[in-house]
Amino acid sequence: MTKLPSGFHVSAHTTNTPIAAISNPKKKIFAVQFHPEVTHTEKGNQILSNFLFKICGCLGRWTMQSFIRETIENIKKSVGKDKVVLGLSGGVDSSVAALLLHRAIGKNSRCIFINNGLLRKDEPEEVRKVFRNIYHLNLDYVDRSKRFLTRLKGVTDPEEKRKIIGDEFVKVFEEEAAKVKAVKYLAQGTLYPDVIESISPSGAPSRKIKSHHNVGGLPEHMKLKLIEPLRELFKDEVRAIGRELGLPDGIIQRQPFPGPGLAIRIIGEVTEERLNLLREVDKRVIDEIRTANLYEQVWQSFAILLPIKSVGIMGDERTYENVAALRCVSSFDGMTADWVKLPYEVMEKISNRIINEVKGVNRVVYDISSKPPATIEWE
Repeated sequence: MTKLPSGFHVSAHTTNTPIAAISNPKKKIFAVQFHPEVTHTEKGNQILSNFLFKICGCLGRWTMQSFIRETIENIKKSVGKDKVVLGLSGGVDSSVAALLLHRAIGKNSRCIFINNGLLRKDEPEEVRKVFRNIYHLNLDYVDRSKRFLTRLKGVTDPEEKRKIIGDEFVKVFEEEAAKVKAVKYLAQGTLYPDVIESISPSGAPSRKIKSHHNVGGLPEHMKLKLIEPLRELFKDEVRAIGRELGLPDGIIQRQPFPGPGLAIRIIGEVTEERLNLLREVDKRVIDEIRTANLYEQVWQSFAILLPIKSVGIMGDERTYENVAALRCVSSFDGMTADWVKLPYEVMEKISNRIINEVKGVNRVVYDISSKPPATIEWE
């Protein structure tokens, strides 16, 4: 803005921006030429709070407890006596959605845990143990790892990987849901950032960031109606709801894990051999991040298996093995992220453990890119 509109006055300015905020109290119009919602804006929350409560007259009655009550009631009204299936991954989003469904309709909610062969080490066993034994949810375990890997054979294009995994996921879900009598709904733990990044405002496919996500990958012919109780929430809000529902910190603080799993952390073709290699690398990354008491302080910490090999020396022998990249970022809601300045001793421990303990990797590099311009995941 270079010229002040009639009836307005300047409310704020900076050295480089003479008109940073304007207002017209009579017309009740207030405008800013910056982003008050981003973490880096000083007093951004106060600006938003002043606008909502002092200008608009909002009362602040929305709470986590009220959200839970309203969501449960809405699910009851929408679903009635019909049955709902939900894809449970063990992450905080699907776990919170599963508990909300369980409280709303009890045994009429059925959780389906699909092992797509792209999960972390020991993850299938851990998810079954927690949700069957502790929360007593109706949980069907479906191992379709061979089916997913068969379709991914020879595929190297990231976008094609995402589409294949999303398409296969929906097909498996439809097949399993068809085995449940009277099921009419599919529930998902879709969050607001997923909605923003999956659907192009202009309708142009090139504008999409997350084409693999549920909101961007459901086919038009899908027979089940969709329920997304967390669709308007950010990750921090979902975690707060999880605490209200009694979920343990192990699930609430679990770092986000992408829908396509390890497939988008293996650059190039996804094979069983490379998956097993990355699982071992990933386990050591998480172990050392936890040991350093950093797991709950960072947004995501993980490894990427690169499609290149590097010369190295192991003992007295020359090696030519894989390169793993370490990615560790901090974020508030996943929309933006900064790379974490890990202590050198932590990076050293991670690198030494990977190279010494995982046969097939002889070099570890650290990703120091922020979002934007880079995304959190590599593919």
